[in-house]
Amino acid sequence: MIRIALDKIASAAKSTPISHDAYISDEVVAKAGYVVAVRIVTDKAVYNQLENVEGRMTRLKPGDVVAGVLGHRRALRGYVGDVPATLVPGDTINVLNLGGVLGRCTSYAPDVGKPFDAEVLGAVLHFPYLGQRVGVPATIAAHAVGSDEQVSGSAPVVAIVGTCMDAGKTVAACEIIHGLTRRGKAVAAGKLTGVALQRDVLGMRDHGAVEALSFIDAGVVTTDPASAPGAARRILHQLNRVRPDVIVLELGDGLLGEYGVQAILQAPDLVRPIAAVVLAATDPVGAWGGARLLREEYGLEPHVITGPATDNEVGGAFIQSSLGTPTANALTSPARLVHHVWSKVFGDDD
Repeated sequence: MIRIALDKIASAAKSTPISHDAYISDEVVAKAGYVVAVRIVTDKAVYNQLENVEGRMTRLKPGDVVAGVLGHRRALRGYVGDVPATLVPGDTINVLNLGGVLGRCTSYAPDVGKPFDAEVLGAVLHFPYLGQRVGVPATIAAHAVGSDEQVSGSAPVVAIVGTCMDAGKTVAACEIIHGLTRRGKAVAAGKLTGVALQRDVLGMRDHGAVEALSFIDAGVVTTDPASAPGAARRILHQLNRVRPDVIVLELGDGLLGEYGVQAILQAPDLVRPIAAVVLAATDPVGAWGGARLLREEYGLEPHVITGPATDNEVGGAFIQSSLGTPTANALTSPARLVHHVWSKVFGDDD
């Protein structure tokens, strides 16, 4: 056990009881969710920041000692990477996202450049036994909220799904939260799938959510088909504890992907509370395919379509004429978007 000073603690590790004055062990548990201390080795001109536990973006530089969380990533426009089978101090791994997820990169998109190389220093320890200096490797799974029992009752849910990453899901979620809050409703919110980052959840809080959680709070650093339904149940159980009038849930990534969106939409107890579905699409082809997937694979009707596909009247008119589904751009027509959601969830005219 060695005492070290951490320069930065990644937001992915926010639920663990660790501090900048930390102890590490050379016995690294090479599994997703475990907290590892690394030293940044290389420099980058782009995609070179880290979200810390306060939610602020900080610049990473060579020599920084960082506590991150082991996990995988499957980003179409970012990094692809996995947790190595074994890890020992001195090994090189990579920073896979802004939230401080650590793994070994196997592929990357040109826009983000090669990932940071980081030297493994050891497993970050926490000390759960009062009065004893017995450290155990810190893991976010030990601090999960909620229950993974099947959901038997819930406030009505607004589910926001997308055709891929960067389709406008979070913008739509925040505008819906703001609009419903302004109309007197208590809104809880959550992000069910993706890779650890607090930015979206913090935005939901900023727009009026009385409570906002993500899969990180459910003890998962990166969702997949095996973990996503359980994490979603934990989030729903926990959000319902604040007795909201409505819950807005964003399903990160796209309807086709490896983060577990399909597994959630195939779970009857998770689909049952859904009162409205918002589809965020990047283009008309995506809107058409996303609507067809929702209808034919999951028996869900998209009630309104938003995202870049609706940025002007060309996309909006085509979508409405070809799909028969109303459109509302979250940036230019947030009131119309909220109107469609309100009418579907609460029935009366706002």
